[in-house]
Amino acid sequence: MLSRTFKNFYELLASMRFAIALLTVICIASVIGTVVEQHQPYTSYVDQFGPFWAELFGKVSLYTVYGAWWFVLILAFLVTSVSLCIIRNAPKIVHDLRTFKESVREQSLAAHHHRALGLIPAVPQAALAQVAAVLERLGWRAKVQVRDHGIMVAGRRGAANKIGYLAAHGAVVLICVGGLLDGDLLLRGLMWAQGRTVYAGSGPVLEKNVLPAGNPGFRGSIEVPEGGAANVAQLSLADGVVLQQLPFDIELKKFVVEFYPTGQPRLFASDIVLRDRATGARREATVKVNEPVIEQGIAIYQSSFSDGGSQLSIAAEPMTTKGRRFTLGGKVGSSTQIVSEDKGDALTLEFTDLRVMNVENLGGRGEATDARKVDLVESLGKHLGSGAKNRSSKEFRNIGPAFSYKLRDAAGQAREFHNYMAPVVLDDQLVFLAGVRDGPAEEFRYLRIPADERLSMDSWLHLRGALLDPMLRERAARRYARSATPVDKPQMQHELEATALQTLNLFSGAVGERPKDAAPGSGWGGLPSLSQFIDTRVPAAERQRVSEALLRMLNGSLFELYQISRELDEKPPRETDADAQKFMVQSVLSLSDSMYYPAPVLLRLDDFKQVQASVFQVARAPGQKIVYLGAALLIIGVFAMLFVKERRVWIWLEPAPGEADATRVRMALSSTRESPDTVAEFEQLRDALLKESKT
Repeated sequence: MLSRTFKNFYELLASMRFAIALLTVICIASVIGTVVEQHQPYTSYVDQFGPFWAELFGKVSLYTVYGAWWFVLILAFLVTSVSLCIIRNAPKIVHDLRTFKESVREQSLAAHHHRALGLIPAVPQAALAQVAAVLERLGWRAKVQVRDHGIMVAGRRGAANKIGYLAAHGAVVLICVGGLLDGDLLLRGLMWAQGRTVYAGSGPVLEKNVLPAGNPGFRGSIEVPEGGAANVAQLSLADGVVLQQLPFDIELKKFVVEFYPTGQPRLFASDIVLRDRATGARREATVKVNEPVIEQGIAIYQSSFSDGGSQLSIAAEPMTTKGRRFTLGGKVGSSTQIVSEDKGDALTLEFTDLRVMNVENLGGRGEATDARKVDLVESLGKHLGSGAKNRSSKEFRNIGPAFSYKLRDAAGQAREFHNYMAPVVLDDQLVFLAGVRDGPAEEFRYLRIPADERLSMDSWLHLRGALLDPMLRERAARRYARSATPVDKPQMQHELEATALQTLNLFSGAVGERPKDAAPGSGWGGLPSLSQFIDTRVPAAERQRVSEALLRMLNGSLFELYQISRELDEKPPRETDADAQKFMVQSVLSLSDSMYYPAPVLLRLDDFKQVQASVFQVARAPGQKIVYLGAALLIIGVFAMLFVKERRVWIWLEPAPGEADATRVRMALSSTRESPDTVAEFEQLRDALLKESKT
C-alpha cells in the first residue's frame, strides 16, 4: 500500500500538468509581489489596507513574497517536478535522436499522408547512390538498411526540436535554482549555520546580527554620505534586518546629479573610492544608474540618493497666543525637544529630509478666491488645501528648497510637515507653502501664506500676531468704525465698532462655541466660526445678507489691523492698490486656515548647508550566471520547439517488376507539425528523386 501511494505521488510529481500548475501559482505570486510593494514599513501597509487586512496579508507574507516559505517551497517543488520530467523523458528523447527508424515495414509507408510512388531508371544500387546524393544536397541525414528484397533509406531533419524540449525544461530548472541561490533560502541557511539572528531595530547591534564578509550570496543596501565611508550593508528580511560586512570600504567623494530644464533628475552618479580592508589597496570608480561597479565579485549599483545630514537653520514662528519666536539649528536625521508654551507639553522635533530641487505640477491654476465671495452659510470643507498639485493639467516647475520634519507627542503620535523655503506663484499670487499630513498614506494639505512686497512672510506673521492681541483687535475695530461711519449718521460708530470687534473676536477664535464634533485639541476660529455664529444667531432668510455684511466688515477690520501691525514695525502704510487687495484676500483665507494648523509653531527654513548621500545596492549573486545560462537555454529551447519541425522521410527501393534496369521507389514523409511548408518540402524532395511519379 505504501509503495503504491509513493508511486502515485511520484507520478503526480513527475507529470507535466503538475509542473504547469506550479508554474502558474509561481506566476500569480510574482504578480502579487509586483503589485504589492515589498519590504515597506508595516505602518504603510496599515494605512493602505487597514489594520485587519494588513495583519492578514502580513501573516501570509505578501509583503515579502519572494522570501516567503510557501513561495520557496513551491519553487522547490517546481524544480523537483521539472527535473523528474526531464529524467523520465530524456532517455526516450536521446534514444529517438540516435535512431532513424529505418526498420519500419515498407507496407506502412502507404498509410502516410505525404507519400509517392515512382520509378528510377537504374538498378537499385545505382538508384541508392542517386537518392543518397539528393538527400545530402537537401540537408537530410540518412541511414541505409539493406534487406533481402530491397533497400530502406531513412532520413531525418529538424532533430533540434527535441533538443529544444530538453533545453527549455532544463532552463526552467536552472532559473529556479539560481533564484533559490540568490533568494533568502541560502541566506537563512547560512544564518542558521553560523548562529546569526536578525536585528529587530531596538538595542545595540551585536556580533550575532552581522554576517561575515565571506558570505557567498546576499543583496542589500548601504548609504554613504559625501566625504564619509561605510562597509556594512543592510539586508532586509521578513522579520527584521541583518547586517552584512563588506570586504572593502566604500568612500563617497562626490555625488553628481544632473537635471532637465524642468528640474527633473536626468542623471545620478557617484564618484567613489574602494579600499580593500585586508590589503589597503585603493581603486577609484564611478557608479551610474545601470552601470554598476564590480569589486571582489560584489556588484555595486546606484540605487537612489538621500540627505546625508544637512545642516539647517530654522526660525520657529509661534502659532498660539502665548508663543514666542525663537531660532534653532538642526541636522537632517537628528531630533530635539521643543515645548508648547500654551499647554507646556514637550514635543519631539525630528528633522527628516531636505530637498533642494522640488518639481511640482503647477498647471491648471485658476483665479484667486475672493474672501468677499465666500458663502459662510455653506460648508467650508476640510481646512488647509492642496499646495501645488493639480490633476487636470500639467506644468512641471522647480519651486526651490523644502525641508520635512515630524512633531511627535509624548504618546508617540507624529504628524509630518513639509515646508518650502521660497514663495511659489499660485493663482497669480506669491505664497509660502507649509504642508502637513497625519500619516504617510495621506496627501499633504498646505497652508498658503501670502508673501509681502519684500517676498517675506513677516507681514502675514505680524498680522496674525496682531489678530491674536485683544488690545490691537479693539484698536482696529475702532479705526474701522471711524472710517466706515457715514458722516450724516455719527451715532452708528459705536454700533459698528462693537460689531467689528465681535467679528474679529470670532475670527480669531477668542469667542464662540466650538462644535461638539470637533477633534480634541483642534483649533477654532476663522471663517467656520463666523459661519457657525450665523447659523445659530441669524434666521435662515437673513443669513445670506448678514454673511456678506460680516465679510465686508471682516475685510475692512483686518486691513486696519494690517496697517496697525505695519506701524508697530515702523513700516509705511500700505497703499490700497491691486497688490494690496490680493495680499489681503489671501491673508483672510490663510488666517482662517491657520487657526487649524495642528502645531504650536511653524518652522521656517532660513538657511542650510547641504550634505548629500548615495544609496547603493550591493549584491553578490552566485545564482546570477546560472540564471543567465538558463535564460539563454530558454531562448534556444523555445525557438527550437516553436520554429524547428522534426521531419522524417522513408524511401523504399526495390527492383521494378517486369522492367529491367529500373527501380521502383516508394517514399513517405512525416512531420511533428503540419504546415504549407511541409507540403512544399515533400514536393521538392519527390521531384528531385523521381523522374516519373504518381500519388
